Amino acid sequence: MFKRDIIHELENWRLSSNRKPLILRGARQVGKTTAVNIFAEQFEQYIYLNLERSEDREIFEKYPNTEDLIQAIFLIKNKQRKIKNTLLFIDEIQEAPSAIAQLRYFYEQAPDIFILAAGSLLETLFDKSIRFPVGRVEYRVIRPVSFIEFLEASQENTVLELLNTTPIPAYAHDKILKLFNTYALLGGMPEIIENYIKNHDLTSLKQIYESLLISYMDDVEKYARNSTQVQLIRHAIRSAFDEAGKRIRFHGFGSSNYGSREMGEGLRILEKAMLIKLVYPTTGTENPIVPNKRKSPRLQVLDTGLLNYFVGIQQELIGIKDLSDSYRGIIAEHLVGQELLAKEYNILSDIIFWIREKKTSTAEVDYLYKFKNFIIPIEVKSGATGKLKSLHLFMDLANHNMAIRIYSGNLTIDKVITHQNKEYYLLNLPYYLLSKLDNYLIWFEKEISQ
Repeated sequence: MFKRDIIHELENWRLSSNRKPLILRGARQVGKTTAVNIFAEQFEQYIYLNLERSEDREIFEKYPNTEDLIQAIFLIKNKQRKIKNTLLFIDEIQEAPSAIAQLRYFYEQAPDIFILAAGSLLETLFDKSIRFPVGRVEYRVIRPVSFIEFLEASQENTVLELLNTTPIPAYAHDKILKLFNTYALLGGMPEIIENYIKNHDLTSLKQIYESLLISYMDDVEKYARNSTQVQLIRHAIRSAFDEAGKRIRFHGFGSSNYGSREMGEGLRILEKAMLIKLVYPTTGTENPIVPNKRKSPRLQVLDTGLLNYFVGIQQELIGIKDLSDSYRGIIAEHLVGQELLAKEYNILSDIIFWIREKKTSTAEVDYLYKFKNFIIPIEVKSGATGKLKSLHLFMDLANHNMAIRIYSGNLTIDKVITHQNKEYYLLNLPYYLLSKLDNYLIWFEKEISQ
């Protein structure tokens, strides 16, 4: 079943004593509506409004008074107002700015109704003429399907049971790694996964990948302010896939003539629409970790499967044994970022990397992860531990002795000594255990303290 974790988040929201209308954020076709439909089974009554349909949108346009609006919704959808266990889902809410404004009054005047909303490119709608109900709504983020959700959809129940065993038995490694590599090839868009599980035919997926990319392009024309902005953002979308996984500069992005200011605006619109993520670096090694937005960010796109398709490396990934060998290691690193983000449903959730920039040398660690009061460095890399130069430099500055290397090998722990003679422990974690990272950090700490 897709979206198990977000269903759990929705259940927590439902039981909250201070529940507010909840807005689900996420790019088009990541499974927002599917997740809500599954969640809706827990309610006695479910009302679904899709504001792309004129008959649903007109309800909000005709009835500005909240009480009249509520009565009209129940009447038109043939539902009973007296039933308290009712979920109202307003899909594609960006199509009616008046519906966004009404969320405030729903919260104040109809607290007994469980209200969910979702929409694509939601924040690009907001301008000075639209009052958003700050403090009267909550947010959750839905991202592409994670590896665990891929296994659930594939009904790999034995594998799922093994993944809940810490540490995982060594005999399971080859099979689970093969499944992860299939996931790495496909990506996490629900329609792609559903089609592949049904047909096991990669060639039939081409039309779906194309359709997804075209739908994002079409959204641009729908919401951009003018034709100039349309061209700017279309360029940003196309170029984002070519530049994914790399550190970028806004000026001249994608070999264009666009300046920093206009390109920065275009990329930030895509980030609000959740089509990309601008991942900024830090130079710190302890809490609080603050990203430096004056430094060049690394570009993360919505989905690694879309990236594979767009840059034309799907065939190269078929049967691959080590993801780090493909596309200069960018796909492996990018997918780790996608999995780290998939663990988070908070709108403010972030991923971050570490840099040390000096005139004589530079160093970069792929990701940082907060564990207890520590900042744990994560490198995505194959090969010997002696080649982890940047990781060694980070650990010389760190106030702890734990680091992680994500790779295609077996689960192991190494004792490592830096060039400055600091001893630390390296958890070598297979790609497929990323979703269990918190569990393995607890296990790792316990193992090295014995």
